[in-house]
Formats: sequence, structure tokens, C-alpha cells
Amino acid sequence: MPYSYLSHLRCSKTGEIVNADQPQQLSPVGAPLLASYDLEALKQAWHPAALLGRPAQVITLGEGFTPLLPLPAFGKQIGIPDLWMKDESIIPTGSFKARGAAVGVSRARELGVTHFAMPTNGNAGAAWALYGARAGLRSTIVMPQAAPAITRLETSLAGARLYLVDGLISDAGRQVAEAVAEQGLFDASPLKEPYRIEGKKTMGLEIAEQLGWTLPDVILYPTGGGVGLIGIYKALRELQELGWVKEPLPRLVAVQASGCAPIVQAWQQGERESRFWPDSQTLAFGINVPKALGDFLVLDALYRTEGCAVAVDDGAIQREIRQLAAREGSFVCPEGAAAFAAARQLREAGWIRGGERVVVLNTGAGIKYPDAITVVPQRLRRDGRIPA
Repeated sequence: MPYSYLSHLRCSKTGEIVNADQPQQLSPVGAPLLASYDLEALKQAWHPAALLGRPAQVITLGEGFTPLLPLPAFGKQIGIPDLWMKDESIIPTGSFKARGAAVGVSRARELGVTHFAMPTNGNAGAAWALYGARAGLRSTIVMPQAAPAITRLETSLAGARLYLVDGLISDAGRQVAEAVAEQGLFDASPLKEPYRIEGKKTMGLEIAEQLGWTLPDVILYPTGGGVGLIGIYKALRELQELGWVKEPLPRLVAVQASGCAPIVQAWQQGERESRFWPDSQTLAFGINVPKALGDFLVLDALYRTEGCAVAVDDGAIQREIRQLAAREGSFVCPEGAAAFAAARQLREAGWIRGGERVVVLNTGAGIKYPDAITVVPQRLRRDGRIPA
């Protein structure tokens, strides 16, 4: 059996074919490149049972196959009894970003990359820096000063060249672009290399496998750059083409914060691309992306699956963090909480119908965001004893 069925890279806008055996960035027209496979050959040689016992990625920290957990108590509260959470909080580095790093770093080393650079809101930079360290690659990471302190610590401890900018991820991106041009670094920015998507795609593959090669009715995903949603959509379409799943694709939902909702605005107006969102801010820092390079791919996935885009405010995010912890014992990240708030909102509006199976992505661990929510501990009595 071949080591890989990867056949070529394809421009996401023009369809132009690009060589997959060399390090690549964007296509000739400046669009993200998507990995394409010989699915006909794969269909002849592979079947679902062949996944059992597969060898690990070349560069791995044990990522993948996170739990798909039923949430009966919370689901009953919001009127979605068949509610599930794909919980990425237990993955290495504490977020789903490890998936993209595992494949992206593995392929980069395989193709001879020695030093990569990228902007980040925190978790992606930490993951790529740590996986890069394991692979023996150098890394330059630029993130906003307001990025979560824990992600800054992870990145620095991994030996990366870490720089902070007084601004947003878009400002960090401009700094990285200059360094890439001046120093000849490999640009690992979201969608400027084709393999981060392939790592994120595994979330979609796992959801199908964990549900017995059936698909849910709705998948909600917290969306900043949107690479994960693009990857999930790509995975499910490829599974359809392979014949491993038969039913229609789930309706995909892109969830954003009301303080940074360019995808929501574009979807509401029926547009194919978003516009830059000025003065963006939200406590869900991972989705504070004012303009995503792959916005047109996110919107295409929503339109093709009859999905939608929803914005929720920071107050709703904080309420769902509390609700998930108290009712299900899950300390979700703010981005995941945003997706649960959207599920509640869509059920109240009737967009999610009674009896539908719904999967929500919790993309990281709540403990990585110690400043996202505050609690007031109970007080002991004056004599130091616990009150009755």
C-alpha cells in the first residue's frame, strides 16, 4: 500500500494544479492551496477498518481521537437532547491547533524546511513552536501582546523566537510577511501552507468514525481564521466521495463573537468574501480575526451545506462557560463556549429542530484562559469552620 495518496495541490480559486513535492505557500493568484488525493485508488485499497492500528504521524505528541461526549443535562436545558461535544481540550498543547501543527510540521520537515514563521492569537503559535521543537526546526512566532499568557509561555519555552505586537493578529501577520520576505523563512501562516488544513480535517474524520460512519445534522464551529471548519467540510466531502458515508452533509455553522463577526456579516448579506472588521475585540481571543484569508472557503462551506453564521456576545460566552462546568463537568474555552451559546440561540429560533443530532466543537481547554471568567469563593465562618 502506498505511503501516501496525495497527488497534487490545487488552487482554491482557479483550480490550477501545483506540485505537492516541493514546499509551497499560496497559489500563483495568491489563494490558499488545497491538498488533493487519488481518491479512486484510495477507494480500492482502503476501508474504515484499515484505520485501526495506523502508524503515528512522523512528528507527534499523541494528538487525535479526542472524545465525542454526549451532553444530556446541558442538552436538555437548551432543548437539544441529542447534543454532543467534540472535546479538544485534552489534546496536546491544550487546543485543537496541535492537529494542524502535527501535519504541517511533519510535512515541512519532510520537504526540507528548517525555519518557519507565523502570526498567531496564541494557541496555534504555541502548538507549532512545540511541535517544531520536537522536529528540530527553528520557529519565529509573532502574537498580540494581549494573547493569553499561558500561550506566550508555551511558545517561549519551546525555544521559539517570540515577538509581541501592540495590535491584532492582522498586525502580527504584517510583521511575519516582512520577515519572510527579508530572511527567507517558510511562511506557516494560516492557509499560506496547505497542510494545516489536513491536520484540522481529522476532526471531521473522527466525528464520522465515532458516530459509526454516520453524520450529525448540525456541526457548530467557533470561527476565526476558519481553517478547522474548512478542514471538516473537506473531510466530509472526501468521505462522501469514498462512499464511507451516504447521507447528506451536516449543516455547518460558523460561530463568531459579536465584537468580531466579519463572516457573519458577509453571510447575512449573501456575500462570497468578508470585509475587514475594524476595532475587533472579544474575550474569545482565538476567534478575534478581523479578516480571514480563507473567508471565501468558509462561506462556500456554509452555503453548500445550507448552514449559517451566528454571532454571540461576551456575556453569553461567560454564561455558557459556567453552565457547561456546572452541568457537565466540562471547563470549556471561551471559543467553545461561544459555539454552545450559538447552539442555544439557534434552537430558540427554531433553526435547530427538535430531535436533530448536533455536534459542537470545544476547541481548547478553559484552563488556558484564566482571565476569561472570575469566581467568588465561599467564605469560612469567623471561627474558621465551614458553614452548615
